[in-house]
Amino acid sequence: MTVLCLVELDDSQPADASLRALTLARSLGDVSAVVFAGTVPQDALARYGVTGVYVIEASTLDGYAPQAWARVLAGLAAETGATAVLAAGTDRGNEVLAHLGAITGLPMAANCTLVTPDGGQTHRLVRHRWAGLLLEEAVMKAPVALFTVATDSVASVSAETPTSIQIRVHKPEVAESDLAVRAVEAPAGAGSASLATARVVVGGGRGVGGPDGFVPLEELAELLGGVVGVSRVVTSEGWRPHKQQVGQTGTKITPELYLACGISGAIQHIAGCGGAKHIIAINTDPGAPILAHSDYAVIGDLHQVIPALVEALRRR
Repeated sequence: MTVLCLVELDDSQPADASLRALTLARSLGDVSAVVFAGTVPQDALARYGVTGVYVIEASTLDGYAPQAWARVLAGLAAETGATAVLAAGTDRGNEVLAHLGAITGLPMAANCTLVTPDGGQTHRLVRHRWAGLLLEEAVMKAPVALFTVATDSVASVSAETPTSIQIRVHKPEVAESDLAVRAVEAPAGAGSASLATARVVVGGGRGVGGPDGFVPLEELAELLGGVVGVSRVVTSEGWRPHKQQVGQTGTKITPELYLACGISGAIQHIAGCGGAKHIIAINTDPGAPILAHSDYAVIGDLHQVIPALVEALRRR
């Protein structure tokens, strides 16, 4: 059985969320990756059991166009006879697969943690509902299963033996109507990680004090090779844009390290950062809820702790 997996890239390498999707995909059949980029991270994909890669020429699709990407996946699924098409449960993964479901008329299940073929055209699956607070068991009956993989519930595990990969360059024919919505990434941001795929996230909450308080957090994030995330109150106050919000109504993150500065840790925020492998909290309140979810905590003023941490990192 052929399985297609949309692979997102982070600085020319597969994003961590996509590696988790590939790990689940291996249990369903022979995995072919679909990459919308000029560079193919062949070695990394081989370590995760990918046997084929469809490279979509950048000249054909410049930038991110969700409906066009979905149209390409629909064509490849028909051409290869794929039994399943999946992606990571990121903003892009969920959006593209939703378009694919609309184009093909097939059902799509988002944020799955387990998918098991059940003979014929049936798959049994478990997926997140209510921002991960509930798990739903369901049965999908469709000639091609469409689903995204929960980014915080499936560990990325490499294959026992790297595979041999066959690379195919695919030149799709895309209608102008499919390019009506398109985002072209600015060169200045092309190499930066997104909030959903970053390995380090420095989070700021009400305790930061205001827009100017994020300057040292940005400096710290740059030193650690990460990005800045925020709590909902920060976006509500208009201090930072919504795209940086971590939480139930924002982005769910799965970094190696989440450094939460001045964040109390409401349940909606924990729903977004609970997938982090390590959480360190900096807070003046020893009773802040986020401390119960943290591996380490610094009880102190972030306006003193962060500059001291930045200085120590620069000395090293």
